[in-house]
Amino acid sequence: MKILIDMNLSPSWQPLLAQHGIPSLPWSEVGDVSAPDRDIMQWASEHG
Repeated sequence: MKILIDMNLSPSWQPLLAQHGIPSLPWSEVGDVSAPDRDIMQWASEHG
């Protein structure tokens, strides 16, 4: 499982998730911070 960290959560979750073997990526690193949820979900679907 991979996690896309939404804007409602701090990117500081990324190291904690990594410690438990869960790859993650903050949305703020790959997309527009004001993007609607449908755009975030579409990106997540397209990128596994």
